[in-house]
Amino acid sequence: MTAIAPPVAGAHRIRARSDERRRGWVRRAPLLPALVFTIIITQLPFLVTLYYSLESWSLVRPGSQHFVGFANYAQVFEDSQFRTTALNTVIMTVGTVLIAMVLGVLLALLLDRKFLGRGVVRTLLITPFLIMPVGAALLWKTTMFDPTFGIVNYIFRPFGIGKFDWVGSFPLGSVMIEMIWQWTPFMMLLVLAGLQSQPKDILEAASCDGARPFAIFRELTLPHLRRYIELGVVLGAIYVVNDFDAVYMMTQGGPGISSANLPFYIYQRAFLGFQVGQAAAMGVVVVVATIIVATFALRLIFTSFSGTEQAA
Repeated sequence: MTAIAPPVAGAHRIRARSDERRRGWVRRAPLLPALVFTIIITQLPFLVTLYYSLESWSLVRPGSQHFVGFANYAQVFEDSQFRTTALNTVIMTVGTVLIAMVLGVLLALLLDRKFLGRGVVRTLLITPFLIMPVGAALLWKTTMFDPTFGIVNYIFRPFGIGKFDWVGSFPLGSVMIEMIWQWTPFMMLLVLAGLQSQPKDILEAASCDGARPFAIFRELTLPHLRRYIELGVVLGAIYVVNDFDAVYMMTQGGPGISSANLPFYIYQRAFLGFQVGQAAAMGVVVVVATIIVATFALRLIFTSFSGTEQAA
């Protein structure tokens, strides 16, 4: 009888897959310390937060910690103040991001043109994004919106507006103005990068064909900027929804909770109301809601990028 030859092709495939897995682990090995560090500083605290969200624990009552299950989550959805601060957060995030994006697009269109002193103007426009959030909030509260010595009142004094308390009268709007001022440069940089990556020959061809500037912007430039605008909106919303500095430094969430957002309200429940379990449950709800919204938004962006690449 003749001997059956071993399956050489199958052995080669198994060896090739093994070598590929080995090379994959070699490529990933330098990233493992960073991955372990990220898990330790992010996921472990979140697991502790999940545990505390199932407990009833008041810091001013020693020995009050005990298991209550999902009672804290039920109280979160029954809390009218939580719903108010959630609405404030939505208004603050949507209004800040959209207005900052519109201003960013306008400023990017300005800086995309050549004019004398463009480098200086670009540097000055980027500066607000480089200021620490706490410093920016104090700047607007004490220098811009101060009732007696504020620059805003000085500008509007010829129009009959004297010592007007902007922060006290419009707390949510004042916080939003400060955040728009700080986030507009970020949007401007993203849109400016998109404008400078647009092929100039297409714009010149459209101009030679007699297309007006607004038509060129609507039909060519704006579709090209779509993915940059979507990326700026998502990144801006992720950061703005977690903003704590501006609310804390400018209004302390007041009057009442009229200008409080979710991060500040959670801080109040944990460190002023000393209700650790309720604050932890609120934090978990906010994180889950943010992850859901961010997942859909990022999927939209990735679809836009992949669609653009396939079309190209």
